[in-house]
Amino acid sequence: MNPIPSATTKHPQVRTHLLVRIALVTAITCILAPLSIPLPFSPVPLSLTNLVLYISIFILGWKAAAVSYLVYLLLGAIGLPVFSGFAGGLGKLAGPTGGYLVGMIFLTILSGWIAERFLKKPAVILIGMLLGSAVNYLFGTVWLCVQLHLSFAEGLMIGVVPYLFFDITKILIALFAGLTIQKRLKALLL
Repeated sequence: MNPIPSATTKHPQVRTHLLVRIALVTAITCILAPLSIPLPFSPVPLSLTNLVLYISIFILGWKAAAVSYLVYLLLGAIGLPVFSGFAGGLGKLAGPTGGYLVGMIFLTILSGWIAERFLKKPAVILIGMLLGSAVNYLFGTVWLCVQLHLSFAEGLMIGVVPYLFFDITKILIALFAGLTIQKRLKALLL
C-alpha cells in the first residue's frame, strides 16, 4: 500500500496532486543536483542528488519517484545543465560518473520499495536506503573503473570511500525529513 495516494487511485484530483508532486520533485532535483562540490582526487563530485532521491521516495512512493528521476535524467540527456557542475548532455551519462547517474534509478526503486513495505519500521527503511546506495555504488564503481581503467579497489577508493560519511548523513537526514513530510502530506491529501 502506498503511504500517500498514488496514481492508481481513480479520483482525478489525486492524480493531479501526484503529477504536481512529480513535477516539483523533478524541479527540485534539477535545482539541487548541479550544486555539487568537485573533489581534487576524484571525478565524482559531492552532490545533493541522492538526498533529493531519498526524500522523494517518501513524498512520491517508489514508482513515482523513479519516474521523477527518469524525467530528470532525460532533461539532462537532452542537454539541459541539470547534472553536477551544471553539465548536461549524453556525454555526462557516458562519462566516468554516468554509472552513478544510472545506478540512482535502482537506488530509488530499491530504497522506495522497502520504505513502502516497511512504513512503520524506520530501522528497516534505513537498511533499505543503505542497500539502495550499495547498488548505486556498484553501478557507479564498475562504470568508473571501465572509463578510467582502474581496478575495482581503486574505483572504490576514489568513487565510494570518500563519500560514505556524507551519504550516511544524507540518508539519516532524509529518513527523518522524509517520514515527517510523508505524515504531513498524508494528512493533507486524505
